[in-house]
Amino acid sequence: MWGDSSLATPQLLARGGCDYIVYEGLAEITMAILTKARSRDASSGYAKDLIHIIGANLAGFKAQGIRVVTNAGGVNPSAAAVALKELAREAGVELRIGTVSGDDVIDLIDDLPESTISANAYLGARPIAAALSAGADVVITGRVVDSALVLGPLIHEFGWDVEDYDRLSSGSLAGHLLECGPHSTGGLLTDWQDTRSWANPGYPIADVAEDGSFSITASGESDALIDRRTIAEQIVYEIGDPTAYLLPDVACDWTQVTLEETGNNTVAVSNARGRPPTPTLKVCAQIPDGFRAAVQYFVGGTDAVLKAKRAGEQIVERGRKLLVAKGFTDFRDVNVHAVGSEATYGKHALTPTSRESLLWVSVHHDEAAAVTAFVREFPSIGLAGPPGMGGAAGGGLPKPSPVLRIQEYYLPRHLVEVSVEVEGESLSWEDVPASACCAIESRGPDLLPECSNANGPGKVVPLVAIAHGRSGDKGASINIGVIARRPEFIDLIASQLTAEAVADWLSHLGASRVDRYAIPGFDAVNFLLTEGLGTSGAASLRIDPQGKAVAQQLLEFPITIPTYLEALL
Repeated sequence: MWGDSSLATPQLLARGGCDYIVYEGLAEITMAILTKARSRDASSGYAKDLIHIIGANLAGFKAQGIRVVTNAGGVNPSAAAVALKELAREAGVELRIGTVSGDDVIDLIDDLPESTISANAYLGARPIAAALSAGADVVITGRVVDSALVLGPLIHEFGWDVEDYDRLSSGSLAGHLLECGPHSTGGLLTDWQDTRSWANPGYPIADVAEDGSFSITASGESDALIDRRTIAEQIVYEIGDPTAYLLPDVACDWTQVTLEETGNNTVAVSNARGRPPTPTLKVCAQIPDGFRAAVQYFVGGTDAVLKAKRAGEQIVERGRKLLVAKGFTDFRDVNVHAVGSEATYGKHALTPTSRESLLWVSVHHDEAAAVTAFVREFPSIGLAGPPGMGGAAGGGLPKPSPVLRIQEYYLPRHLVEVSVEVEGESLSWEDVPASACCAIESRGPDLLPECSNANGPGKVVPLVAIAHGRSGDKGASINIGVIARRPEFIDLIASQLTAEAVADWLSHLGASRVDRYAIPGFDAVNFLLTEGLGTSGAASLRIDPQGKAVAQQLLEFPITIPTYLEALL
């Protein structure tokens, strides 16, 4: 993925045996970065780092017959293709490059604000398959769903039909497990001590059969850890409703997925189910929404956290006086966070005792000049404020950066004209026909059985003793997956870790609602905290803007273990 180690590709090439290598480079935050880049330079707007990594390994790909698929084209796939073509020329490698474009739908949505910078539809896998069938060695796309980078090659290789829903769902799940690189091989694992090293992570490989079933493995020369835990945590990552994970090619139901450890660092995955896709495509629009900056200062000594918190609150108070004096309106939003205060834990925070803290103050305002005025005022708190306050982290003061608000729309898919080219030549191809689509609804709330002894006397332990999990963002919402360590524990989770209990435990996040979904295939539940981030990660002022730490906080939830189950701990 974009931002991943440059050592990943050499590791996969050294192992050998890969037919395809995929590079996933886009997220909501990433799209914001690329949109800003293209606004400054019309030949930019793609993930340059990934294109250069691909270019640096072209000889290795050619020698092993490996084909490459990437969405590093960002908001400018044609410019990415030109850049890669030049790298291929310099390397002396003949290369057929395919591009997929048409995701830019800014002219197709009537109610977009005039200031909207971009609006991109999430495209599917079939245009990728078409480019591969036309002989492309590398396929560069714009905005596609991440899993399409894997599903496209599978459709091409196996000839899966638009109505092969279970296979399409399984292929999409393989893509979901590959898209975040070492997430599936021990990265972010709750039981982090079991991962031997983060210095030499393994990169996952999916070995997919024609019926859609597959195994995940990695290079034996790495410190990869692949087991039921690592795969389960990545499956639940950011999927929302697991009965209706909606993709352009298929509506996935992963609630019955089964996981089997079939060998050393190998997990077999099966039983993904699918339904027809919907007649609409999700669109991500980016709308300018003012400016922001975050300032960080070190504070040390006794009561460092309390000093940092007071300093942050009072520099904001002074900043508001400054804005009035200069004729500005008030801040749109402010976030003061003293690291060590455990503010991210809400009412479950412990009394701070740390003798060092990092003061984080972030502000959002309609005008860049107002943000600049506040940032320039910030160093004065180091003269008037607490003892033990050091300089700004990074050695300087930040400049205001534009805030791009992410807004979702849904567009009838027949309005989106997708173009597929190989070496500049347009292809005729067939996408999912409208006749094969239908509206999909969730299959409703979970039906997990309750444990009759779950709320009686017993030993109280933190949730992490019987479960592990992972969290992340879904737009402005937070997704938390919780997986039972043993099948015997899922009834306890069903009875005690209810949607209402989670809403109360994480009430400081301000979610408008909390839903729980059962995933009985591997004894898990998935929670969706609607608007739990307040705003999307691309615009958030929080120190954890994408909710990555929320699962770890939930794993401290107290669970009562009945006496007859204590021996399983």
